Amino acid sequence: MNSGQLFINRQNVSIEIERKFLLKGEGWREFSHPVAYSQGYILADGERTVRIRIAGEEGFITIKGKNNGMSRKEFEYSIPLEDASDLLSLCVNQIVEKRRSKIEWKGKTWEIDEFVGDNQGLILAEIELSSEEESFSIPPWIGEEVTGDLHYYNSYLSCHPYSQWK
Repeated sequence: MNSGQLFINRQNVSIEIERKFLLKGEGWREFSHPVAYSQGYILADGERTVRIRIAGEEGFITIKGKNNGMSRKEFEYSIPLEDASDLLSLCVNQIVEKRRSKIEWKGKTWEIDEFVGDNQGLILAEIELSSEEESFSIPPWIGEEVTGDLHYYNSYLSCHPYSQWK
């Protein structure tokens, strides 16, 4: 590979199909093993987002396309932790801090995000699906669906923290 060339592993290209929900009650906590996440946005203009994330001790850069229903293109790549840390300093708006737990429930993985800092008090659950029509079992601690509500996108929370909503 020549200097300056960028090799992109096409296996990291996918269509993200995701549904989001608020939580009710505390029943999910018994399954919880949270990992600290910090993420920021270099670009978030409604057509695309470029996100930098530190998840535990790993760094990532993610590029997402515009939503089409509950689907959108997503490209995610591991990057060195030091690079991710440096890139977070280039992000616009606030860094979103949260603790994520991945909970297996009847064959599917639910990601529970408990936000901290300026988004403290917000707890969301996400599930990724293989198709928009895929059926799944809803755990008893899942509340109202908020899929498609831009207020619950992390990129929105970086500009409009939950603590300022009321």
